[in-house]
Amino acid sequence: QVQLVESGGGLVQAGGSLRLSCVVSGRAYSAYAMNWFRQAPGKEREFVGGVARGAGVAGYADSVKGRFTVSGDNAKNTVFLQMNSLKPEDTAVYYCAASSYYSTRDRGNMDYWGKGTLVTVSS
Repeated sequence: QVQLVESGGGLVQAGGSLRLSCVVSGRAYSAYAMNWFRQAPGKEREFVGGVARGAGVAGYADSVKGRFTVSGDNAKNTVFLQMNSLKPEDTAVYYCAASSYYSTRDRGNMDYWGKGTLVTVSS
């Protein structure tokens, strides 16, 4: 049974940075395409960024490209989302998700989800 647990959310001022962590248990995260999604109040859950299975190529939504970075630590079996130059519109609950697809941005293709961590960016 694969479990994902996110942490690192909080309140930050616009222009600030946060690093989210997703600890993966039950299997090596490199066995999956690992992705981050977010959901703001009243909006659909949207893809933020992710890495292909095997800790491969990373991809990002246009709204975060150049500001957010996905990385991983094999020894800790943990995936990170480094978020820089945060904006109020980045406020959302951020979810970590794992897919058996090689690479996908479709939330319908995720096999496992974490419970999320809240990020609030004040103006």
